[in-house]
Amino acid sequence: MRTGGDGRPAVLALRGLALGDLLTAVPALRALRRAFPGHRLVLAAPSALADLLPLIGGVDELLDVSGPGPVPFDAPEVAVNLHGRGPQSVDALRRTRPGRLITHAHPGFPEVSGPPWRQDAHEVRRWCDLLGWYGIPADPADLRLSEPAGAEGGAGRTGPVVVHPGAAYPARRWPPERFAQVIDGLRRAGHEVVVTGGPAERDLAATVATLAGLPGERVLAGRTRLRELAALVARARLVVCGDTGVAHLASAYGTPSVVLFGPVAPALWGPPPAGPHIALWAGMSGDPHGGETDPGLLRIGVPEVLEAALRSLEVKV
Repeated sequence: MRTGGDGRPAVLALRGLALGDLLTAVPALRALRRAFPGHRLVLAAPSALADLLPLIGGVDELLDVSGPGPVPFDAPEVAVNLHGRGPQSVDALRRTRPGRLITHAHPGFPEVSGPPWRQDAHEVRRWCDLLGWYGIPADPADLRLSEPAGAEGGAGRTGPVVVHPGAAYPARRWPPERFAQVIDGLRRAGHEVVVTGGPAERDLAATVATLAGLPGERVLAGRTRLRELAALVARARLVVCGDTGVAHLASAYGTPSVVLFGPVAPALWGPPPAGPHIALWAGMSGDPHGGETDPGLLRIGVPEVLEAALRSLEVKV
């Protein structure tokens, strides 16, 4: 079991999920930093997200945890469940023997107090409201990340349009041929485009590029570390993607985006309404973990996406 290594009492926050999930918890993490300035703030999350810590600020250590636990840490002064409503995550944090546990209430743990879980809460506000229930103020608008130090190209929206066709589950993936048609329309309008994705999305990105007639060197999927992807999004003129982590990177940098929603409403996971973002949704909800493209997502057509993208690019950013 790990313990705080520098003598300071530890605040342990569990968020054992992916890129977008962590970015929605940034305001809550910063609130914890402000509330416990003399503590060591330890984030239990996948090690693949380590590049984000300097961009978030305030987190002292990343403890490699995927999913709801177990969490190999001993006796934090405060344990904070930013992962879910349990029971696995609640039990995992209880097993660390914290001095204080901050979590939503769960019927499996009647001895643990906390606010009720709200199905209709936006994911960013959910964690801010959780902390607020415990007397820790958090600002849902505090999403901004620092741009990676030494990023090539300097500041400003001088980069290409970023098209990211992948998503964690097939239900949230718009068809590759439709992304290709959008890319073709953007290029015909004179815009530079790159296609991004993780290492597991190289084939998908290559397929989209081939269908769009995009040169292979414009396919960056599997070729960028997380820090480099963040820098690319920070400088991009526009991001076009589905409901996935790159959409939250665009929100974190105020980069204009067109985000395609399918089984999950943008009211629950969408970009800030005040930002330079366009969220497209057909008004149908479904299974976000489904094995086939969501019917609602398929109702969003190429003309609608291309029109939204070109409209965004007409605005000077």
